[in-house]
Amino acid sequence: QVQLVESGGGLVQPGGSLRLSCAASGFTFSSSGMTWVRQAPGKGLERVSDIGSGGGTYYAPSVKGRFTISRDNAKNTLYLQMNSLKPEDTAVYYCSKGFGIAGIRGQGTQVTVSS
Repeated sequence: QVQLVESGGGLVQPGGSLRLSCAASGFTFSSSGMTWVRQAPGKGLERVSDIGSGGGTYYAPSVKGRFTISRDNAKNTLYLQMNSLKPEDTAVYYCSKGFGIAGIRGQGTQVTVSS
């Protein structure tokens, strides 16, 4: 069955960087679009970024220019490089199979941006 395991979250100061990883199994990763979504405290799911099987990408306006999504099909792993982090980026980050916020997600990894 589909399994997605996120890692790499943590506490970081404003302006700092983190790289999230998502290890995927149970499906043909190289053929699947993948999405990073996040959920801030008290808010709904937000689509952050996605990447197609061909490498095409989407970024939410709030993260464009600061975040970079990438994938390593040989390792069945999705990444999200997050730079210039802001307190408003604080959320649980999930990777999701497919596009949008409705796909199967992992357990998430907490990102907290605070001084």
